[in-house]
Amino acid sequence: MNNYDVIIIGGGPAGLNAAVVLGRCLRKVLVFDTGKGRNVRSHGVHNYLTRDGILPLEFTRLAQTEVKKYGVRTINREIISARRKSKGFEVLDAEGQKYTARKLLVATGLRDNLPAVNGLGNFFGKSVFHCPYCDAWEVKNKKIGIYAKSKNGMPLALSLKTWSNDVTLYCDGRNYLNDQEKKLLHRLGIDVVTQRIICVEGKGTQLKRIVFQNNVTRDCDAIFFVNGYHQQADVLRTLGCNMSSKGVAITNRQQQTNIPGLYVAGDVAKDMHFVVVAAAEGAKAAVSINKELQKEMLF
Repeated sequence: MNNYDVIIIGGGPAGLNAAVVLGRCLRKVLVFDTGKGRNVRSHGVHNYLTRDGILPLEFTRLAQTEVKKYGVRTINREIISARRKSKGFEVLDAEGQKYTARKLLVATGLRDNLPAVNGLGNFFGKSVFHCPYCDAWEVKNKKIGIYAKSKNGMPLALSLKTWSNDVTLYCDGRNYLNDQEKKLLHRLGIDVVTQRIICVEGKGTQLKRIVFQNNVTRDCDAIFFVNGYHQQADVLRTLGCNMSSKGVAITNRQQQTNIPGLYVAGDVAKDMHFVVVAAAEGAKAAVSINKELQKEMLF
């Protein structure tokens, strides 16, 4: 039978931590995952006690082993649609199979908008990053660049002065900073380079230099970019979930959305994008779901 107490879409830290909690509550749980997590190319997970530096795929392997102890089923397949039913939800996977559940937890996460700079993708997750709290310690005291063509990169540039005195803001052909911002950056020793970037170069996964027009180059050990992100999946929008102006789901403190029975956890719902925070939200959502299921037994 394809009927479950809870279906979880997304097998990252949020989804799998929720699965552990719900499995220990003796709930029948099904987790769908595509294996395409936001941090899959990262050189390691950080800010997570006892797991510092662990590779994301190893973290997932350990987590999947744990959830199996509690009878949780995992399917490595994409969910292409979801709809509400009178007593829960129905989801459709990429192979045309349908599954139903009384509650639905979406933990599909986000995907970063990698800047369209030739060669940048070769270094993503190793020497090109989006989060200083996750990765700046590994490049401390090195030549750090901030790429910000479509958004204001000044806040990130100021933040990265915590980790290095050699910080440069690259605007790639744009010059949108006002005079006050330019003066502040200059006072703090942050160079602003507006020349258009042709490509980035390096060796293996290590960035070495930025190449500008006329083959002018500048040494650079790491780049942090400001380019936004988007939802990994469209399930929330199709279900009618309320979304913020930043494109993430709006939830209450129990991870509940405006749709009864629909819960959200992890990066898909918040702008504090830490693995440990996603895992905690998954646990919160699971407790909230279990309490709702308990209440339904009484009526």
